[in-house]
Amino acid sequence: MAQTLFDKVWNKHVLTGKEGEPQLLYIDLHLIHEVTSPQAFEGLRLQKRQLRRPDLTFATLDHNVPTIDIFNIRDEIANKQIMTLQKNAKDFGVHIFDMGSDEQGIVHMVGPETGLTQPGKTIVCGDSHTATHGAFGAIAFGIGTSEVEHVFATQTLWQTKPKNLKIEVSGKLQPGVYAKDIILHLINQYGVDFGTGYALEFTGETIQSLSMEGRMTICNMAIEGGAKYGIIQPDETTFEYIKGRPYAQNFNQSIGEWQKLYSDENAHFDKVITLDVTNLEPQVTWGTNPEMGVNFSSPFPEIQNINDERAYNYMGLKPGQKAEDIDLGYVFLGSCTNARLSDLIEASHIVKGKKVHPKITAIVVPGSRTVKKEAESLGLDKVFKEAGFEWREPGCSMCLGMNPDQVPEGVHCASTSNRNFEGRQGKGARTHLVSPAMAAAAAINGKFVDVRKVVV
Repeated sequence: MAQTLFDKVWNKHVLTGKEGEPQLLYIDLHLIHEVTSPQAFEGLRLQKRQLRRPDLTFATLDHNVPTIDIFNIRDEIANKQIMTLQKNAKDFGVHIFDMGSDEQGIVHMVGPETGLTQPGKTIVCGDSHTATHGAFGAIAFGIGTSEVEHVFATQTLWQTKPKNLKIEVSGKLQPGVYAKDIILHLINQYGVDFGTGYALEFTGETIQSLSMEGRMTICNMAIEGGAKYGIIQPDETTFEYIKGRPYAQNFNQSIGEWQKLYSDENAHFDKVITLDVTNLEPQVTWGTNPEMGVNFSSPFPEIQNINDERAYNYMGLKPGQKAEDIDLGYVFLGSCTNARLSDLIEASHIVKGKKVHPKITAIVVPGSRTVKKEAESLGLDKVFKEAGFEWREPGCSMCLGMNPDQVPEGVHCASTSNRNFEGRQGKGARTHLVSPAMAAAAAINGKFVDVRKVVV
């Protein structure tokens, strides 16, 4: 019987249970960080349990870490969470990518960079953007703290298999339009719940032409479309990315199996969406969830309901205005969505030889120490600093304001992150989601501009 890519990976990991009911899945890789793991470790202690597979459990510090002076953690709760993870990793034999280490970074960055993320795996983490790893042809999803404890104790998890939704993307992107624009446009068109109950398989010539970093950006934001899972067929681009990475020592033995990971020609999808990106414009969000966005040239929409009214009031904007009318004060280049090396390279091309607009505070936060070192070896840090950007240490930073990096109340921020909820980047912060190129151009111009005219 023909199977989808998701079906193939799922079915190989079912230990027990009937389809349509909760099934027990074996988990190949468990990634953890300091925020959602403390209670789960404490649960093991209270139950006098051991960690089932410490060799399949990897920890990093990302949400709470400062990005200026990383060892000077002033927030007591943040410091306690960090110290607790360090102690738990030591007590339970978990490898930790510790503060200041060469591999430390955002959890969804270090998995792929180290070669832990591989096709055909089941991957979980106590973080909703775990779908990022699906870009490699893995089933990857975020879990709650009680589920983290279940995986700690058993290396398994009960899950109900979702339906399959194929998103077929065709057309060649214009210069200045990127993977981030594809996923923002999809969410704008179909809403923040179109993927609820589905695993999203992104396919088509446009997806195949993307780098692994672009594919990760798209899968990262599957959750913003309501889906728990995003997945992309692994191919030569995938294999080339993985080859030679520290935890990919099984590469030669595994590639044959990885090449079998694709949706069969007659595989059944419960729903199909098609998108031609030939004329896609750069995207900008105006409101307080990711579906509240527009093409750069389009005016903000009329108020349709109380949610729109509340969003306009919170953002200090009005229907009929355009992205270029937004009074920006901050620019944030970072997060697990867009803080990879290619993102920083693209942004650096735009800012090189120019200066950040006087009214803008602009910061660059590489997503991992690996990216930071690679960027510095290319001289990108000098490009950004000479332009007037702050060049920071790796971490989640301003994406979620769970650390000292926050947008001041009432200030509009052009952000390369994934969420624009009320207060996400700080109390009263006004977030606009865009691509790294759009953010970089906004930093220089002091407002949003059509980056297609900048990169040509």
